[in-house]
Amino acid sequence: MAYFSDAPPPAQARPVVITGLGIISPMGRDLIENTHGFRAGRSAFSPVTLFDTSRQRVNTAGQVDLPDAPPDAGISPKTWSRMDRGTRLAWLAAREAMAAAGLSGGDFPLVIGTSAAAMPVGEEYFKNAHTSIHPRSRQLRRVELYQAQRQMTDMARTLGISGPLRIVSNACASGANAIGQAFHLVRSGRAECVLAGGYDALCQLVFCGFDALQALSPSGIPRPFDAARDGLALGEGAGFVVVESAASAKARGARVVAEILGYGAATDTHHLTQPHPLGDAALTTMQLACTMAGLMPEQIDYINSHGTGTPLNDVAEGNAIQRWAGDAVEKIKVSSTKSAIGHLLGGAGAVESVISLIALEGQWLPANLNVRNADPVCTFDLVREPRETPVQRVLTNSFGFGGANATLIFGKEGAR
Repeated sequence: MAYFSDAPPPAQARPVVITGLGIISPMGRDLIENTHGFRAGRSAFSPVTLFDTSRQRVNTAGQVDLPDAPPDAGISPKTWSRMDRGTRLAWLAAREAMAAAGLSGGDFPLVIGTSAAAMPVGEEYFKNAHTSIHPRSRQLRRVELYQAQRQMTDMARTLGISGPLRIVSNACASGANAIGQAFHLVRSGRAECVLAGGYDALCQLVFCGFDALQALSPSGIPRPFDAARDGLALGEGAGFVVVESAASAKARGARVVAEILGYGAATDTHHLTQPHPLGDAALTTMQLACTMAGLMPEQIDYINSHGTGTPLNDVAEGNAIQRWAGDAVEKIKVSSTKSAIGHLLGGAGAVESVISLIALEGQWLPANLNVRNADPVCTFDLVREPRETPVQRVLTNSFGFGGANATLIFGKEGAR
């Protein structure tokens, strides 16, 4: 079956659904482990063992327990050894999403978001060039494998995907925008099925960079929306979804997890790293997504916020939520799952989309951990413990350096 077409788009936008989910995060290696962890309100931070942090202010992060050997016969030891840590994370989550959707490969597009990509390979290149007695040893291979498109092309081949590959890299909104791009491909009739997601792995250069910026919480534990919050914590992981037309899913007999109801993207031009204090771009993306979905703010049951735990980000997003929801703000349930697993950078938007979809399917909400005294901006319902509650529609926000902002809305089938 062909999943990609150059045929003219349909006259009317088509319903788009999610038929498969895959996730690996500091909380666990698959959907089951992540569901149990978030539902129990567990925190997943630990000392960093991947590289030396002895000279840094912070030495903890959300680190994944990633196997060194191939997990099964689906990939050879040689291919696994050539993958950098981030690509291994992406492969595991992508494979799980495809299996859940009943796909074993095909001629469909792959859209991937990442920020650091294969940065650890670049670090290996630098270390070898400066410390090895054979500075040129295997350096050409490292240059080749440092390229994200090479890693992702190899990953697609092992998954049996032969369609076009797109890589989105706009900082911490990368994963969310990758899913948004997949949504547009299917909605417009350009594709029947797309595998989309995002990933990033912990690496020394990025960790030290955030530490040098003093953006990391000195305690190593982020407290999004707490009045005394003092920084974020880094994490790693990957999240993938199978995005499919409702007609294709029905024809295949695939189980529908949820429908993608809306997507909005905007650029915050206020500052390179600081959001507009009133959250102008965040407000725009939420409004755009709701307009596309045909929904009012009071019809959104839950917001998985960007919520990094930094002083400026949380108040800007809180202000945006207030302006967006208006008089209904007190009824809007909000939490940041970065409080449990950290900030996954280019993978954050995709992983948080999968978490939101897990919660939607299970009819519960994940918690915003570590809050002692909520910031006054929290005029909404801040979910501080896992909560069993009816959920029909969820919204997730992702914002990145450079002003990249994205919002996605998912709903139970027929919840529009």
